[in-house]
Amino acid sequence: MIDLAIIVVAYQSAADLPKLLATLPAAAGGLTWQAIVVDNSSDPGLAAACGSPDNVCFVDAGSNLGYSGGLNVGVRNAPDSHFTVFLNPDLSLGANALLRLVEGCSKRGAAASVPLVLDDSGKPQPSLRREPTTLRSLGEALFGDHWPTRPPWLAEMVRLPADYASARPVEWATGAALLVRTSVVEAIGPWDSERFFLYSEETDYARRIRARGYTIEFAPTAIVHHRGAGSGSGPALDALLAVNKVRYFQKWHGQPSSLLFFGVAVIHNALRLRRPESRATLRALFSAPARAALPGGIV
Repeated sequence: MIDLAIIVVAYQSAADLPKLLATLPAAAGGLTWQAIVVDNSSDPGLAAACGSPDNVCFVDAGSNLGYSGGLNVGVRNAPDSHFTVFLNPDLSLGANALLRLVEGCSKRGAAASVPLVLDDSGKPQPSLRREPTTLRSLGEALFGDHWPTRPPWLAEMVRLPADYASARPVEWATGAALLVRTSVVEAIGPWDSERFFLYSEETDYARRIRARGYTIEFAPTAIVHHRGAGSGSGPALDALLAVNKVRYFQKWHGQPSSLLFFGVAVIHNALRLRRPESRATLRALFSAPARAALPGGIV
């Protein structure tokens, strides 16, 4: 049994993936590992573009299964391991980053750990999150980044630099990088690809981890660099992000609460109606055909 099974879902990632794979040996810090790259774009030249590195196997997904669907393919093709690592292709990992995630996971007996995420300029990204609630969603809609010191019950995003300075349990984090004990991966089952083609799958996965009584640890000494926008950008993806937040809330809450959360999503985008992504989001929130036209085609 190896230490790490590393799963990467690629979609038109030939420009990014070689950089990530080149950082894996140093990031592992002596741990044994195998990487499984699931190619959602069925690019026959992807392995060659990466130089066909050792310890890396490429799996053709056959079609674009979305991020969560690709991760499930990766899990099914992974070798036996103590830990499973889920990575975006547009990352590069710092030295010993994976080793530090393992140490963070082991420190307090956590089931999973997440790293400190830096942008291209080396500035920390606000990657940590609190569980979505209607009030937190309303706070994000009304204030965004304009009141970073507001109470936690009014903010889903964790913005204060002090919260990124030391290790601590967190509710969830953006899905760029996540290490989970493989025994926990097996216990909680597949990522929810039926609801979440892209976006909110990490929120759901973290909640399922916590629902079993496990904790997720933030490990600030594990450093990764994230270019971002590796999945693309545009009004359709922004609309999918908002729609999947509503889908997530509906999965875990009753109808009255979900209707309030839906209303806040409408308010959020109505306040930003000049933006094409907000107009696309409002269409998708109210129209089943518009939702079906979003990536993944889920109504």
